[in-house]
Amino acid sequence: MVTAGVLGASGYSGGEVLRLLAGHGGIEVRKAWANASAGQPLSALHPHLASLADLQVAAFDASDADVDIVFMALPHGQSAQYAQQLSCLVVDLGADHRLTDSGAWQRYYGGEHAGTWTYGLPELTGARAKIAASKTVANPGCYATAITLAAHPLVTAGLIDPARIVVVAASGTSGAGRSPSVPLLATEITSGMRPYKVGGVHQHIPEIEQTLGHGAKVAFTPLLAPMARGIIATVTAPVIGDPAAIGQAFTAYADEPFVRVLRDGQWPATQMTLGSNSAVLQWAFDEHTGQVVVCCAIDNLVKGAAGQAIQNANLMLGFDETTGLPVDGVAP
Repeated sequence: MVTAGVLGASGYSGGEVLRLLAGHGGIEVRKAWANASAGQPLSALHPHLASLADLQVAAFDASDADVDIVFMALPHGQSAQYAQQLSCLVVDLGADHRLTDSGAWQRYYGGEHAGTWTYGLPELTGARAKIAASKTVANPGCYATAITLAAHPLVTAGLIDPARIVVVAASGTSGAGRSPSVPLLATEITSGMRPYKVGGVHQHIPEIEQTLGHGAKVAFTPLLAPMARGIIATVTAPVIGDPAAIGQAFTAYADEPFVRVLRDGQWPATQMTLGSNSAVLQWAFDEHTGQVVVCCAIDNLVKGAAGQAIQNANLMLGFDETTGLPVDGVAP
């Protein structure tokens, strides 16, 4: 049995890693670290995790990190200090090790760049072999996952202008983490939506552009939606190739266990992916403007965070990639 520890166990992403690992079958949770919550049973932080209720939360101690793999679910900028103390396999759900450009890190996050790890989006061409051979993997951001999955086949096939990609995407409030703040109060968010980080300042922009390559430039407007979890992204770009080839480009996902292109007439909704590691896609060609529109829905806490982290861990550990990960969403 492979043993695991979760660093940042008190947050939403950390809690979701614990929930999915509890049903994995090949990975046993041995450690749950959360410095501010040390000494409490896990049931005090995540009362829904009945099978792990008696696990004691501890402050992180590298000398006690005797596990095979660690999942770091920490705020951006905090992972690097702990990663240096670990000798086991590590999947970092934070942003610290995603970017290759230290200048982009300083611009969008600030502080010293911690270096670059293998980027953990298995559906990218050639990514699985790199992930499987790595000791340290940087889990993608939630928006970056949805947007990259929507645009990557078209960029790779040369069907869209990669320098003119426009994205409008909405996320549930869990994407902002568990720390309390006024903009996330129920009375502030209920019954409305609002944009934030408008004008090219969202931290996932350099990650998306780096991952898409080909000189990609992304104009990204994120929206905060009155829901706990989920992302729906609409990606628009001018078509420069043959529009008739768009459908063929998305057959790249035909054998992907977690990516599904919907039937004609169906469009993604966040309800389709709730609680699952799936991404659902649909596209349309707008003859009026000569642009393609691609919509993608994911659960930001699963395919956008914890589920993808376990998908990467499965590859690193030699398990079947789908082990412990739900494909079906929860409805209603």
